Amino acid sequence: MVEISPEALKIFSFWGSVLGLKVLAMLPLTAQQRFGKNIFMNEEDVRFLGRGKVVLNDPDVERVRKAHRNDLENILPWFMITYLWLGTGPSPWLANTLIRTFVLARIIYTISYVIIPQQPTRGFVFFLGFGITIYQALSTLSYYS
Repeated sequence: MVEISPEALKIFSFWGSVLGLKVLAMLPLTAQQRFGKNIFMNEEDVRFLGRGKVVLNDPDVERVRKAHRNDLENILPWFMITYLWLGTGPSPWLANTLIRTFVLARIIYTISYVIIPQQPTRGFVFFLGFGITIYQALSTLSYYS
């Protein structure tokens, strides 16, 4: 196994932290939708706050939740695969390019899904990030086979 270069690990750590904060930002975004519309998921929340109503399928809240779920479905595997891929010794330039592109694609995905809904931007950046993850996974499999 190749030792992960300190430069590549630094790139991964920085951009991975940016991505972690992006995922965490989905919580206040969801809360903003719920509190702004005065809708909650549970009766005890309504009773505790003394206002609002229970609505399970509000389109605005669901849009944020779907974007968050999509993050979890794509970002968590990317973290694992990218860390393993860094063990194959990619050039720092390639590591920087793919890692940064993936992170920016995920940020643009959320903006184009939740804040300024638009296609084909959302689809393009989704497949860009997905393609990077698949490339890294196949590259890692090839290296270790």
